[in-house]
Amino acid sequence: MASAIVGGYVVPVDGEPIDGGTVLIEDGKIVAVGTDADVDIPDEAELIDAAGSWVLPGFLDAHVHLGVHEEGEGWSGNDTNEMTDPNGARFRAIDGIDPSDVGFDDALSGGVTSVVVKPGSGNPIGGRTIAVKTWGRTTLDMVFAENVSVKSALGENPKRVYGDKKVTPSTRLGVAAIIREAFTKARNYAAQREHARSEGKPFDTDLTLETLAEVLAGELYWDQHTHRADDIITAIRLSEEFGYRLVVNHGTEGHLIADVLAEKGIPVILGPLFTTRSKVELRNRTLRSAGVLARAGVQLAITTDHPVVPINFLVYQAALAVKDGLDPDAALHALTVNPARMLGLDGKVGALKPGLDADVVIWSGDPLDVMNRALRVFVRGREVYTFDEARGEGVVVDRQYRE
Repeated sequence: MASAIVGGYVVPVDGEPIDGGTVLIEDGKIVAVGTDADVDIPDEAELIDAAGSWVLPGFLDAHVHLGVHEEGEGWSGNDTNEMTDPNGARFRAIDGIDPSDVGFDDALSGGVTSVVVKPGSGNPIGGRTIAVKTWGRTTLDMVFAENVSVKSALGENPKRVYGDKKVTPSTRLGVAAIIREAFTKARNYAAQREHARSEGKPFDTDLTLETLAEVLAGELYWDQHTHRADDIITAIRLSEEFGYRLVVNHGTEGHLIADVLAEKGIPVILGPLFTTRSKVELRNRTLRSAGVLARAGVQLAITTDHPVVPINFLVYQAALAVKDGLDPDAALHALTVNPARMLGLDGKVGALKPGLDADVVIWSGDPLDVMNRALRVFVRGREVYTFDEARGEGVVVDRQYRE
């Protein structure tokens, strides 16, 4: 059955706002966006009145540990880091996600309908990421993109983890060497695999090297955890050496080399921004960095790194970045279109556009005003969250099976 969100101030993000707009939804997809007069609404469609409200695409947080680092569960719910092998390319975040993590409900309350869940940053190579919706009963129906990226880490985290064990890598030299050796092996592996196929001979599959070969083939992005400017430059050098598609994650000192990032076309998933300077790498953290990067021409996304910052605070980070110089339009792009584009997800999410998933949020007003809230949230066209004015709290559609 079709539904139509009508009468609201529609902000497609990837297009001009429409006052008195309509978003038409069928079979979980957006089929039309326009003025109320221009969109042909089927007679049988359910009408959803958004008068006096803002209508936006659901936000995408492109760097979270939602479901793999569960809140309130202690060690038993923390499956973020498999810190027993510096090269964990074969590890997959999907295998650790618990959809019952309360963080998924928090995400909906903050208008976040999609996330990219990533392994942690304890290893130089952490493993495969996964793109999921923030509502669903199981990962089988939450996943919307399986082949997204591989998480990697430079800097303090891996050198500390393995340095404490008195094994390689214990320095930045060692961390870079692990990554360089891994890609060299993967390049050789891919050549040997293709030779075996051309000869019609059997070939033993190596899951670690298969994953890295997909990165080299451009089938997976390389999500590089890196804070310091010198580590960001190392990330760029490694990507140019092996030719993979680099996305800088965190980028705390990216504003110090914004011109370099812009010139080389390297996107940045910036954040978290609501943290103390708890380690050396964060000494230059500033809310001004988002505006500096955007003005330099860097493709920018903003992240909570949940649970480092609660995921429902994603839009608040953007709002305070605006306070410190980020253009409001750039802020909305950093929550929607940009993270989708930089990880190849823009054919599914990130805007209100025909053909994309019907992940739509009705806000009480401009979401960059912290006094406004998400009133109704739709994932694939289904209403999954409603703010109950009488109770003063949000209500999430039950995720459990009922006969």
